[in-house]
Amino acid sequence: MALFVISDPHLSFGVDKPMNIFEGWGNYEKRLAENWTGSVGPSDSVVIPGDISWGLDINETLPDLRFIDELPGTKYILKGNHDLWWPTMKKLTAFLEENGISSIIPVFRNAYEAEGVAVCGTRSWFYDSSEPKEKVFSREMMRLETSLQEAQKLGTREIIAFLHYPPVFHGMVVQEAVDLLKKYGVRRCYYGHVHGKNINYAFNGVYEDIRFRLVSADALSFRPLMIDTDEK
Repeated sequence: MALFVISDPHLSFGVDKPMNIFEGWGNYEKRLAENWTGSVGPSDSVVIPGDISWGLDINETLPDLRFIDELPGTKYILKGNHDLWWPTMKKLTAFLEENGISSIIPVFRNAYEAEGVAVCGTRSWFYDSSEPKEKVFSREMMRLETSLQEAQKLGTREIIAFLHYPPVFHGMVVQEAVDLLKKYGVRRCYYGHVHGKNINYAFNGVYEDIRFRLVSADALSFRPLMIDTDEK
């Protein structure tokens, strides 16, 4: 049993939004599936921190969710800035059940134990967001703290946070998010959102005693990253 992470698959089996127009994304669905099945086993867990599907409503995401469901392992999914299809938790849970999708678990104001650690997080917010800070920032920080609180209740040996937006990027810091992670003893945080040439500016390292790592699909060459859950 192992824990993996990979963000931003940007699947579009149900809509006409091909990612292969971007450099490095050629044949990416096949590459992702092959790398995934070559690394992840049925008893493993994979966290996907957002930008799952280009669908605009949940019905358009069904082929993408089925694609993920058919891959090995249990998948914990978070909302990304492009996941405009994401409904309420009640509707999403019902949709998954109605369509027989049993291996996908949404993470939204909650937390789960996976491979001995607590998995939690939220979309968060960043400075390149098109949404006004005053509209979403406090809401996302509240969601993050709620998820961290639920993770703390699990009593695992470690809380690992997963965010869609980067808390630290190219000299900019979402300090409120960092402060919340520190408040709940988080020592590792994985994030997505960053692609292409911007990968060169991503922060992969330790900031205020928290180790951050970019895990967008193209940054990982479409291969899920194994997380060492025994790391101290």
